[in-house]
Amino acid sequence: MIFSKSEYIERLNKVKKSMQEKGIDLLISQDTANINYLTGYDAWSFYYAQCVIIHIDSEEPLLFVRDQDAGGAFLQNCWSQENIIVYAEKYIHTWPNHPYDYLIEIIKNKNWDKLSIGLEMDSHYFTAFCYKKLLDGLPDATLKDCERLVNWVRFVKSDAEIDLMKNAALITDKSMQTAIDVINPGVRQCDAVGEIQKAMFYGTPEYGGEYSSIATLLPTGAGTSASHLTATQERFVKGEATIIEIAGVYKRYHAPLARTVLLGKAEQKKIDAIHATNEALNEGISAIKPGNTADDVAQKFWAVLDKYDIKKESRTGYSIGIGYPPDWGEHTINISKGDPTILQPNVTFHMIAVMQFGDWGVEASHSLRVTESGSEKFSDFSSDLFIKE
Repeated sequence: MIFSKSEYIERLNKVKKSMQEKGIDLLISQDTANINYLTGYDAWSFYYAQCVIIHIDSEEPLLFVRDQDAGGAFLQNCWSQENIIVYAEKYIHTWPNHPYDYLIEIIKNKNWDKLSIGLEMDSHYFTAFCYKKLLDGLPDATLKDCERLVNWVRFVKSDAEIDLMKNAALITDKSMQTAIDVINPGVRQCDAVGEIQKAMFYGTPEYGGEYSSIATLLPTGAGTSASHLTATQERFVKGEATIIEIAGVYKRYHAPLARTVLLGKAEQKKIDAIHATNEALNEGISAIKPGNTADDVAQKFWAVLDKYDIKKESRTGYSIGIGYPPDWGEHTINISKGDPTILQPNVTFHMIAVMQFGDWGVEASHSLRVTESGSEKFSDFSSDLFIKE
């Protein structure tokens, strides 16, 4: 186990407390990161049905997995082996048969079919077909959205989790330096990403890396005015900027970072834009402390943009921690105006400024945690514009 058994017990107890507050008797959690958080199970099996089932009065959760993946579950699950429920291969891609047919049988056999059942209605991999199976198969149950219950329990990290994120940040720094080194005129974007990915997996001598929840994001040239673009076979061009957004990963914990590199002669408008970006980030970060809200941070950030008459509609931060494709965000806090979420020690988020100006853009970010009196960045990697003449 990555964490002590006592930590998993504490996580489960927090989930049960939240279930009680929301009037949920039985929770079915399909979010891959939540499954890892509650059981320790980590495998690339999330493309098909799997979940954790928590009854309000049970001492341990049930882990529901495919037969082909049962070996990994038995190796990694932190709870009793008898609480791993394995469904047969006959349910795989044999519609209308579905693994949830067996899950419904389990729920009925345990006389849980008349309970208030919490579901992660907007989580990845919980399909409309899954919901329809539960709706039709459990007509006497009350199905309700749990409103990201487990995600919010994950919101405040333990010290052990913070240590993993700090290790991930070491990998991020090494990979970002590799990115800046290999992005040069004439180099294919895909070749550069190959080197970046190599660095991300090699990690450091002490901490080997893992696959990231999001592919290496590499908008370049006019693409810097867009978001979430990935590498092509095109070559980098002198005079154009490239945005790099990556996350080092350690034990599934992510530490994202975004930086901008410019090939060729410095352009004053881009230097000015990254200056304003960093000023806004720093002002926002200055408001990070326990008791302040996400809105407090956002107001400070946008006050700087207003000073420079820069328009930005997208959020400027979100919670991070455990991540699986397709996202490293935790789907809880947003650093945006109007978000009333109160900051607490060991809340962690990615403070990111995506700045777009029609046909060009710049970007910078920091992964950080809330401390007892302020905040701490996971990385000291320079957020200036990297100019390679």
